[in-house]
Amino acid sequence: MSRLRGIKAIAFDMDGTLWDFDAAMRRALGKTLLELQRFEPEAAATLDVDRVVAIRERVENKLRGVVSDLNEIRLESFKQVLREIGRPDDALASRLCDVYLTHRSAGKKLFDDVLPTLDALKHRYTLGLVSNGNSYAEHFGLEGLIGFAVYAQDHGGVQKPDPALFHIALNEAGCSARELVHVGDSLEIDVAGARNAGVKSVWLNRNGSGARPDITPDAEIASLRELGQIL
Repeated sequence: MSRLRGIKAIAFDMDGTLWDFDAAMRRALGKTLLELQRFEPEAAATLDVDRVVAIRERVENKLRGVVSDLNEIRLESFKQVLREIGRPDDALASRLCDVYLTHRSAGKKLFDDVLPTLDALKHRYTLGLVSNGNSYAEHFGLEGLIGFAVYAQDHGGVQKPDPALFHIALNEAGCSARELVHVGDSLEIDVAGARNAGVKSVWLNRNGSGARPDITPDAEIASLRELGQIL
């Protein structure tokens, strides 16, 4: 296991790293489709969660760099969903967005290894968040453990893996690039982004995914509980 030395601050990705965003998102979309069925049963029958996710990704890619507020992107995604099933209705799209957010919020739960790890590290390192999402620390009761937080939507939509977001984190953490390590679940977004900014990286590979020869983290762990062992 690789060891990292000289680290003063640790930046964590949020979605997929500290909580299971994907599972909560898909459950919430399932509930949202049930709500749509109340108003448009035949049209709703042509949809499933995968299709809604694909539409959301398409809308986000189209609006990237133009709209940074994720709530606006989400609302536009539901508007597009209704257009594609031939039932354009902005009021209904707004209702679906509210239903989605309600159920997604109800599904917010940190992975079991998060609080023990952050509590063990908080006295030795400055802890922070660097996220492309809008899952804020206070939504999970983490504000007392987090010293800095950098969210893409608060900085003009600049997103990981753009090194610019990590440069903002360095300023917020008050340390140099060699003193910061970023921990995340994505090789393409977290590891590659950190390395391009000159920041150390730890790949949190919870699911045993295959490595990529072109993106090499400084260390790989299967659980956050291993983090203290490599610092």
